[in-house]
Amino acid sequence: MNRVPRYIRKLAGSFFLLGPRGTGKSFWLEEKLSSALLLDLLDPGVHRRFLARPELLNDWLDANWNGQDVVIDEIQRVPDLLSAVHQNIEKRDVRFVLTGSSARKLKRTGVDLLAGRAGISHTHPFMASELGTDFSLDRALAIGLVPLICASTEPEVTLNGYVSLYLREEVMAEGLVRNIGDFSRFLEVISFSHGSHLNISEVSRESAVSRKTVEGYVSILEDMLLGARLPVFSKRAKRRLVKQSKFYYFDAGVFRSVRPSGPLDSPHEIDGLALEGLVYQHLRAWCDYTGAHKLFFWRTPAGTEVDFVVYGESEFCVVEVKNSRTVSRKDVRGLRTFLSDYPECHVALLYRGKERLSVDGVLCLPCSDFLLGLVPGNPLLRPAAPGD
Repeated sequence: MNRVPRYIRKLAGSFFLLGPRGTGKSFWLEEKLSSALLLDLLDPGVHRRFLARPELLNDWLDANWNGQDVVIDEIQRVPDLLSAVHQNIEKRDVRFVLTGSSARKLKRTGVDLLAGRAGISHTHPFMASELGTDFSLDRALAIGLVPLICASTEPEVTLNGYVSLYLREEVMAEGLVRNIGDFSRFLEVISFSHGSHLNISEVSRESAVSRKTVEGYVSILEDMLLGARLPVFSKRAKRRLVKQSKFYYFDAGVFRSVRPSGPLDSPHEIDGLALEGLVYQHLRAWCDYTGAHKLFFWRTPAGTEVDFVVYGESEFCVVEVKNSRTVSRKDVRGLRTFLSDYPECHVALLYRGKERLSVDGVLCLPCSDFLLGLVPGNPLLRPAAPGD
């Protein structure tokens, strides 16, 4: 697979570059910071030395630094290095880029310690517009868009081993959970909450672990950047809304690899959840790369719902996703209800058909077209071109 230009943000000063494993941090750094000084904490010898003596960073810089940028790869493996990083930002004006595939150990120490001195940038799976003509909706729904998996000569094998890699190198190696079997079972159970409201009590019951343990597991999953909760949009609410968040795995392919399936499972239902998750990961990446925008969903206790609300400085857009090749007026009811409460927003329904339509005043777009047109910094919903 050829190198793909990425939308990843390069910040002006020192910054954390956080993202799940295999989302292109190393390739991006090689391209954008090829002359940087590298401290690779994945190297066992380097990791061992700096874990024992984090203050060695000062001596290492004395011997090697000549004013260039300094990259510390997988900083969460030696979080105590952040004290020396802070010191060298202050005293030598060193520009650090600190990569990490898990934010758990950085939440308390790193981000707080370097607040105001180091920004945070993120990596995400590929966006369709990054891939351009190489993007295939069917392939993205099958294996996802994690660069490591997309570039593999055996993507299905790599995908199946992806979560196991996390369990081995992040969860087990760092001692994040006491019982790896319970956590593995939890990963499968919570996959049934992908695209749905996260009911901690139900996940606890199905996982056969305590509610408190499940709450801890969800936090670990979020800290490892494998999943996230999506909050309800409640600004200027004109009606009562649900309070529970929804949950999504960060990538449609990873969701598929974790979700158990059998003869009684509906392929159409799983495809629909994968499609919704694919749109979610694109909107999440767009919000993050664009900046100053956040992603929500909206639902009333009566069940009227819209899948996604993007709200920020320049956009107020609502998106509904349907895994169908046709659209009816019934499909746009949730969007029409939201529009009656927020007439200033833009709404769209994404579906699996090929035509751009207007149904009951709602713009209906082929999902592939929408995803391919999604570029950070550009409007979410582009006006139709002449002749469309």
